[in-house]
Amino acid sequence: MNSPSPVERLRTSGVISLEGGEFDVENNVWIVGGEENAVVIDASHDHEAIARGLGDRELMAIVCTHGHSDHVNAAADLADLTDSPILLHPDDTELWHHVHPGREPDAPLLHGEVLRAGGVELQVLHTPGHTPGGVSLYAPELSTVFTGDTLFPGGPGATEQASSDFPRIIASIREHLVSLPGDTVVHPGHGESTTVAEAAENLEVWASRGF
Repeated sequence: MNSPSPVERLRTSGVISLEGGEFDVENNVWIVGGEENAVVIDASHDHEAIARGLGDRELMAIVCTHGHSDHVNAAADLADLTDSPILLHPDDTELWHHVHPGREPDAPLLHGEVLRAGGVELQVLHTPGHTPGGVSLYAPELSTVFTGDTLFPGGPGATEQASSDFPRIIASIREHLVSLPGDTVVHPGHGESTTVAEAAENLEVWASRGF
């Protein structure tokens, strides 16, 4: 039997309500760890599909990069199914409660904290801007960072919503992401991956265009 990759991507699809409209969206769900246990980064849309992706591995934690509905809407059901804790930065608690009004996350994600699963170390980086409590998760041994909706190949995540802040997301990318080694692979919450080097090359263009 082949050992699982330390980083696996599942794609899940659903519908989100945003600014009075409903939109189809596809999310990346990242399973990070080893043969015995793992963490899930962003439990989106389909908790049963995520559980199937985990297989027999113990789920150590459900890590939320931010509190938007398409990134947390399967978290409670997955937590109940697997008896695992939900981790979220406290600054996104209000957004979490829009989706799960009767439930609290189990523990806070704080800048500088280190999570471990299956021999993989994940360093928590507070990268606000898309939301106040947005985080990225850096795995130095894997030369990988999971950025949620903070950073994509084409630029920073959207900042049109009331809880978003464009200057802040640019500052987050500048201070915490493009300072990582250039060959670090950037795995976002939607779409395809990029590298820190590509982001560093384009950051000032993104900053000047304003989105």
